[in-house]
Amino acid sequence: MTTEMVDWGLAVSIGSRLAGPGPQVSTEEADATVAELREGAERSTSYVRTFTGLDAGALTAPVLVVDRTAWIQANADGFSRLLTPVIAKVAERRGEPGPITQAVGSRITGAEVGGLLGFMAGKVLGQFDPFHDPHGRLLLVAPNVVHVERELDADPHDFRLWVCLHEETHRVQFTAVPWMRDHLFSQFNALAETVEPQRFLDEGLRRISEAIKNGRTGSILDLLGSPEQKEILDRLTGIMSLLEGHADYVMDGVGPDVIPSVASIRGKFDERRKGVGVLDRLLRKVLGLEAKMAQYRDGARFVRAVVDKVGMADFNAVWANSTNLPTLAEIHDPDSWVARVHRA
Repeated sequence: MTTEMVDWGLAVSIGSRLAGPGPQVSTEEADATVAELREGAERSTSYVRTFTGLDAGALTAPVLVVDRTAWIQANADGFSRLLTPVIAKVAERRGEPGPITQAVGSRITGAEVGGLLGFMAGKVLGQFDPFHDPHGRLLLVAPNVVHVERELDADPHDFRLWVCLHEETHRVQFTAVPWMRDHLFSQFNALAETVEPQRFLDEGLRRISEAIKNGRTGSILDLLGSPEQKEILDRLTGIMSLLEGHADYVMDGVGPDVIPSVASIRGKFDERRKGVGVLDRLLRKVLGLEAKMAQYRDGARFVRAVVDKVGMADFNAVWANSTNLPTLAEIHDPDSWVARVHRA
């Protein structure tokens, strides 16, 4: 079996068609949006450094302002890199399938992955891709930023800088803490090695179909049910809650000094995160996006509680090494993390 268990080209093609181009904007508005997002990301670097005390030094990661198709392509490339080792292991266990079986199977899974990416491509405002060599890259999805700022009736300049603050925090996290990239990759790789890719895709598609047709719910993440998978998933959830919560804490902490309407934006945006319709809410649950929203909320509470208790400088011990990262239990009990890391 080659690494083409998924027809990535087909996935990108289908995902792009499903996602659509986004809102209608003039050429002048598009150019201005791209320029403002680039400038906002660059401005945010010093804001994040001053607020958090994290400094990436000479390390940097590029900022790319992209459309939905480019975001889909970037994530297809990332998934391909993450899945390569586990697919190789499956090949060792099963042996090489016939060419027809492989071709048909890769197109089916390509269509499934394309459907997932197409749904997500209309939702994501920005994303830091830590696995892109050499130091990752920051993606800002311009059509979605414009769509959401219009939907919220937010001041475009304020909203764009607010988004940049969150995503730039992620860029600083991974460049100022260079060991984080390899540590996170090792956790994803460990989880991937426990998953049967074909079953995961087949069962995931069935769950989505049932949610659409019958209103039944149940996250794709529920397929990861073994004790080994749960242990790895708990570690990953703890890490992602820290990263997302820290970014939310920073964007709201910096915001009042540079974004006049930040309080209004936060209130409207939190309402939007709940989902805008029945189908949207169902798909968010099936895809595990409700768990993602919990990472923002629970992680921000953890960061806020620790900083309130010991200050930002002592909070930053969390970035010293992987043993200082909070467990999932500690995310919900910040005092226990303080006691463990800062015990006398």
